[in-house]
Order: sequence, then structure tokens, then C-alpha cells
Amino acid sequence: MTRPRVLIAPVTVTPTKPLTPSHVKGLLWVDVLYRATALVADVDYRYSVTTYNVTAQTLGFWAYMDAERVDPESLTEEAIGEHYVRFQARAEPPSYDVLRPYAERVEATGWVHPASARMLRIWAGHYEALGLHDPGLTAVAPPGLGLAGVLSLLTAHGLCLDLRDDGGPVYLDATRFGIPLRKIVSAEGQPNYLACTLRDLLPLAQSYDRVVLLYDRELHEDYVLLSKVLEVVGGVVSREVVERVPINGTVRSSRYGGWSGHTVADLLDAVRDAGDTDAIRLGLRLYFIAVLGRGVQQSFRKDLLRQSVVRAGRLLAADRPCDPVGVDRVLRRSMGSLEYADPYRLTSALLGRRGNPPVRDLARAVFC
Repeated sequence: MTRPRVLIAPVTVTPTKPLTPSHVKGLLWVDVLYRATALVADVDYRYSVTTYNVTAQTLGFWAYMDAERVDPESLTEEAIGEHYVRFQARAEPPSYDVLRPYAERVEATGWVHPASARMLRIWAGHYEALGLHDPGLTAVAPPGLGLAGVLSLLTAHGLCLDLRDDGGPVYLDATRFGIPLRKIVSAEGQPNYLACTLRDLLPLAQSYDRVVLLYDRELHEDYVLLSKVLEVVGGVVSREVVERVPINGTVRSSRYGGWSGHTVADLLDAVRDAGDTDAIRLGLRLYFIAVLGRGVQQSFRKDLLRQSVVRAGRLLAADRPCDPVGVDRVLRRSMGSLEYADPYRLTSALLGRRGNPPVRDLARAVFC
């Protein structure tokens, strides 16, 4: 039987602030999705920091850091994030004339500002501690299409309203599908996050049996629009919404700070004595995927995180005989009729007694 080809394309976190519980939830979710699906399909995990380094929020932050004359190598992850919050609080964003030289350098060489380069190195350490597959955090991975190529392709499919000749912006026009116009390039030529995503995914969509988009509710309208565009060019698309994690009852964007005590280092410190490496990695997945689920039903709780790590240790230590069809049986059950695994169904199966799930085999293949 031919294995399906699956492309997993989650939202890329821009390297400008610390990773918070919301980021950890998304990263763990994608990691389980990727590793589990790779057992039954040919999977590519598209996560290009290079593609999104030309967005206004990233380039603006880099220009801010240069203006402040800060040495990034002397800063912690949290300190870089505090500079990002101060940048976001400025009344006026920098003009694209200021940002254009940065964008041109990214496009030409994949250059990364020292502040974001340091953040990415810190994140690489977090990925290792969490047992995450590294999709290429520090790799130069430019998108397959230039902006001009995207606009040409959109125009060919009747999806582009380009007002630049009249001094206006460029809109993605999917109004024939009942979707409002969406600006993707400013009048000055600055592409936004959606334009960058189109550069990344439009040339890839037709090459896969399924494209899986993973994002949070804040980006829902853009990702409905994105999926429609990918379908127009021949892609088969699934959308997976994974909500952010409230802290003390509030879901807050990282641009406003509020991560003190809730960074990856803080999470790992809270469970360091609750289990060994495998128990911590499995326990974090049990908590952020099976306990919290897709939605926003409950705020982050370190006590429940610790309990999940302790429970993971017990599951790994239990001497359960494996079912003859073992991992494949549990995996196929989580997939339903799709070509990819459902992280919630798969992870939740470890917590139930039904079917005697092969915890250690699944942990080795998917969770640790």
C-alpha cells in the first residue's frame, strides 16, 4: 500500500519573546502529530523562521534593538522579551523605509538579527529538553515563491486585487467564496504574515495528499482564507485549531508580557524532581494535550503539570504486556478516516484502561 504524503504546517513562532505555556502546548501538539503520523505516512514538517523574518513585527523589533544599541549576547530570553514588549508599546510603528534594508538582507542571505539568533539558540536548548523534533530552527529556509510570484499566481486564479498602481495596498480577494477582502501587502510594499504564509505554502500544496494547518483561534479567519486559497490551487487541506493556555484566567498575547514564572525554564524547574527525563517529556504531553485539550477550559496549573509527570512515571514503570498489534492499533484508532494522527485521541488513550495501550512502545516512538 502506498503511504500518503502529508505536509504539517503550524504557525511559526517569531523569535522575539520567550516561549510560554501557549507556545509549549502548540509545539507539543505538533510534535506528537508529526512523530505519530510519520509512522504511517511520508511526512514533511514545514517550519521556516526565514519566511517570517520579513514581517513588520520582527523587522521592527530588530530596528528597535539596533536603535537601543543593546548587546543581545548579554541578554536572557526574558530580557529580550521585555525589549520586545517595549517595542510593541511604542505609539508609532517604524516606516517600511526603515525596515526595507533589513528585509532585503533577509531575502538575499537569510540573515537573522543577533537578538533573534540568540533567542533561537536558547529555544534549541528548550527543544532538546522537551524532546521536540527540531524542524530547522536555525536553518536558512527561504519560501519557494517570491512575493511577485505569489501575486502573479493569485491574479491567475482571480484572487488578487492589486491597487499599487494607484498608491494602494494589495488585497487577497476571495469574495466569491463569501470571504471579505484581506490586505496582504501594504501600499509601501510590506508583506504581512498571511502573505509570507502564501509564499511558503502555495508552491507546496499540490505535492501532498493532505496539508495540515495548525493554529490558534486568533488566526482563525486568516487560516480559513488560507485553506480556501490552497484548495483553489489543488491542495487538500485540514485545519486544526489548538487554543492558547490561559494564565490566571486570562489569555494574553506575548506582545504584552505577563510570562514571568511561566517560561519553559520555569515549567521544567517545577517538575525537575517529579520524574526522570522520559517521565517529564511524557508528562508534559499528557498535561498540555490530554488534560488541557484543544480548548481553553482551564488555566495553566503547575500542580496538575507535576501530577501529570508523576503519572507518566507510573505508566512507564508499569509492566503491561503489549497488545499483539500494539502501537499501530492505537495509532489507527486516533486517525479515524484521515491520513494523520489526532494528538488528543492518541495521548488520551494512554490515560485509559481500554485496550491496554502499549505505553512504553508509544512513548519511545511518539512521546519521548
